[in-house]
Amino acid sequence: MRSLPHLLLLPGLACDAALWRDQLPRLAALGRVDVSTAHSRHGSVGAMASALLAEFPAPAGCGSPDLALAGSSMGGMLAFELWRQAPQRIAGLALLGTSARPDTPELVALRRQACALFAQGRMDEVLRANVMFAFHPRHAADPQMVADYLAMIGRAGATQLIAQNQAVMARADSRPTLAGIGCPTLVVGGLADLLTPPECASEIAAGITGARLHLLADAGHLLTWEAPDPVSRLLLDWWRGL
Repeated sequence: MRSLPHLLLLPGLACDAALWRDQLPRLAALGRVDVSTAHSRHGSVGAMASALLAEFPAPAGCGSPDLALAGSSMGGMLAFELWRQAPQRIAGLALLGTSARPDTPELVALRRQACALFAQGRMDEVLRANVMFAFHPRHAADPQMVADYLAMIGRAGATQLIAQNQAVMARADSRPTLAGIGCPTLVVGGLADLLTPPECASEIAAGITGARLHLLADAGHLLTWEAPDPVSRLLLDWWRGL
């Protein structure tokens, strides 16, 4: 029986392995899983993708796609770039709470404003104001979830927040990529996501032939925390299907 392709989990902006805390134990019981840290080590989405491909080379003699990519938010944007650089290596994509669109001028202006505040030492102020955008209102009122979110982003720190926002602002428009994606693709969005609204997920799914779309109620942008069991089941089903 063939083993499953190596699964790379690609965290969102300023996130780390804690983003996948509910999914990791279940996924790791099934096959090889690694959480990428490339977004914390490289200054552009292109460089992140190149580094990952070098860090996890194809097994010797492997003539079939060997990597499955599950990306949340910025991680989904990185997954698109990995596909552009090495489509022959990608066995499947799981795209959670992400967008194929480039930033609008308005969003670029907001990111630059936030980066200026980060540089001024006002990170906590900006992050607390962002909670309402990161979560469904029900979860934004959960003190423990908010505390965990602030702690995770705090571990990244202001320098990383600035660098990763700059990388996201400079990313490529992935919409022209969609029609060429031929691997099994899972697209998941939150109906209450204010950062990458449901229409972003619907656009991705409509552009990729055969993609499966799931829009989750009572969930905002941090799908892996807000809907841990549904997301885990969807990822397991997708990965097994590869």
